[in-house]
Amino acid sequence: MILHSQIFGEGKPFIILHGLLGMSDNWRTLGRRFSELGYEMHLVDQRNHGRSFHSHEFSYDLMAADLKSYFDHHQIENCVLMGHSMGGKTAMRFATLYPEMVSKLFVADIGPKEYPHHHQDIFKALLSLNFDEISSRGEAEEVLSEYIHETGIRLFLMKNLYWKEKGVMASRANVEVLNDQIEEVGKALAKDARFEGETLFLGGANSGYIEPMDELLIKKHFPNATVDMVSNAGHWLHSENPSEYFEKVSCFLAK
Repeated sequence: MILHSQIFGEGKPFIILHGLLGMSDNWRTLGRRFSELGYEMHLVDQRNHGRSFHSHEFSYDLMAADLKSYFDHHQIENCVLMGHSMGGKTAMRFATLYPEMVSKLFVADIGPKEYPHHHQDIFKALLSLNFDEISSRGEAEEVLSEYIHETGIRLFLMKNLYWKEKGVMASRANVEVLNDQIEEVGKALAKDARFEGETLFLGGANSGYIEPMDELLIKKHFPNATVDMVSNAGHWLHSENPSEYFEKVSCFLAK
């Protein structure tokens, strides 16, 4: 099965991978801006997310294989590759496995190290949604608000909700499988993985996902990496400070 994507623009292929519980829609605004620089944008839904297929199997090796099948299907030989959070882990794995297919790599607010599971409240909230009883988006948000107090995070999660049929709501994310296999999401990049192409790691200055001490490990896997921070931004740096994010990526693309 081939991953679902949104494709627009003309030029060199530029692939963007969303994070956990995200989808291609999250990147449409920035994707349009990148397309204006002369790129054919591919905003990809990873397995168990968005409009892509659901599967009981879930790992970064599988997601890298999904992406390779996507490249073969669309006859992509070389691209600019960007991934945020979980998508950044997939992008790292893909670039180390198929370095000849990636001209530049962008990793947004994630490093190659292992991250402990810290999404318990989010999954507890999503698993509490009973779609047999919920008949409106307002009711869904009311349930989520019992677990998640930040409006921005609730709205981000609610982008997954859609009308499966008249009066019946469902989630595009395969929440049960993602919850069961959440340990896979935090796994470290393989110890021997290495990509020598130009790479930019962008962290959110207020995030904490990429710490100064991580640069040594980043350089071990990605010897030609630059590590930079986006100011006034947390983990969702591309939506919290899109102007600075776009500027830093654009400058690196122009190098």
